[in-house]
Order: sequence, then structure tokens, then C-alpha cells
Amino acid sequence: MRWKPRVQSPEGFFLAVDRAWDGTREPRIPLRVIGSVALMLQTDYARPTNDGDVLETIDLDRPTKERLLASAGKGTKLAAQHGMYVDLVADGLPFLPRPPVWHPLIELNHALTVFEVAVLDIVDVVVAKLKRFHANDRSDIKEMVDRDLVPHDRLVLRFRSAFDIFSADARAEELPHYRRNLHQVERDMLGVPETEIELPNWI
Repeated sequence: MRWKPRVQSPEGFFLAVDRAWDGTREPRIPLRVIGSVALMLQTDYARPTNDGDVLETIDLDRPTKERLLASAGKGTKLAAQHGMYVDLVADGLPFLPRPPVWHPLIELNHALTVFEVAVLDIVDVVVAKLKRFHANDRSDIKEMVDRDLVPHDRLVLRFRSAFDIFSADARAEELPHYRRNLHQVERDMLGVPETEIELPNWI
């Protein structure tokens, strides 16, 4: 049976972006999807969202980024049709473990001709959401925990990886906040004791 995307889905949106592309078609353009859309592309989880966060990588040169935003960015016709738009996120902005773990979407990529979509690993998405930790972020994390997709030991391991990266520069000032958010997830969602995470001694 031929694979079909869910109606009004992230898969359908990326198919539409692919079909509307009028730029270079070879080699394929990699898109690294993060945030809640990455969760929805890997699970049966769905909630209203309008921004499809794509991480800026060295594979996306300036003309490609400009064309992508002109075609599928906020305020475009395609975005209005699908209720979703591409939002490019600078590589150094998200609270990400290093290296991030990416999963190619094989069925979707078979249907695409221009792009190759890979999504951020579920646990890495959860770690990244500990930075902002707004209501939607907390809800996304809880949904993944309820599906048994956030093993505690892996969560702590990946959190420490991102924590170590941020502790090396001025972003370390934000780490106490991220640690509190991790502890809230451990305590209130996973039902486990809070993990002791030492802050850099100069904070």
C-alpha cells in the first residue's frame, strides 16, 4: 500500500514544501526538524502548532534559507494553507546534547524529491524543551513520558551532555533554571528522585 501522510499533518506540510520548491533539486537538501513537530513526526502525538522548527546547519546556505522562508515561512500562502510554517533556528540557540541524535523519516523521504527530513531524537527534544519550559513544552514532555518514551537514565545522560556544552561559556548563567526544570520533570512526571547535577563553581 502506498504511504499517505496524515491529513493536515506535518508530513503533509513538508510534502507541500517539497512540491512547491522551484530552486536547486540536486543534491537533496537536508532538513533537521526539532521541537514539537519532531515529536509528532515520530509518534501518534498531535496538538495544534504553527511553527515547524528547522535547525540551521552548514548544509543550508543563505540562498537556500532565503528561498525556503520565501516559499514556506511565516506569512506565505503555503503556510496559510497548512496552518504551519518553517521557522529556522540558529544552531547555537537550542539546549541540545552534542552531538544531537537524528532519525531519518524513511517513508516521508521516499515521497519527497527535493528534501531529506530527519527529526531530533525524542529524548533530545525533551532536553531541549527544558530551556524554555513553557506550558506547551511541559505538555509535550508529559505526553512523551506517558508513552514511556523518556527513559530516566537516558534523559539524565543527554541532559548532562547539553549541560556540559552550555557550562563552557556565558550561557552557563542559565543552567540553574534548566536544572530546576529537569528536577520538576523527574519529580512530577517520572516519579523518581531528583538527580544531583553540580553547577560550574563560578556560577
